[in-house]
Amino acid sequence: MASHASAKKRIRQTERRTARNRHVRSTVRSSIKRAREALAGGNAGTAATAVREAEAAIRKAVSKGVFRLEKRLLIVLNIATILDFGRREAA
Repeated sequence: MASHASAKKRIRQTERRTARNRHVRSTVRSSIKRAREALAGGNAGTAATAVREAEAAIRKAVSKGVFRLEKRLLIVLNIATILDFGRREAA
């Protein structure tokens, strides 16, 4: 167990960051799940809105340092590709 004040402070900071990061990651995963479900549902308007919301949540997580930029690019590219594929099939 930590015996120095600075070590105790680091433990408190780590606990706070872990809780915040867990919440942000969960929110991002939920928004991605909603976007994928909307894309599978076939409604283009709802899907586009859900994708925009998911992308905004991912951007926010990257700005907070929860995800790295490369991870954001991969997720957004994946969702945008699915959305674009759905639009092509509908046309």
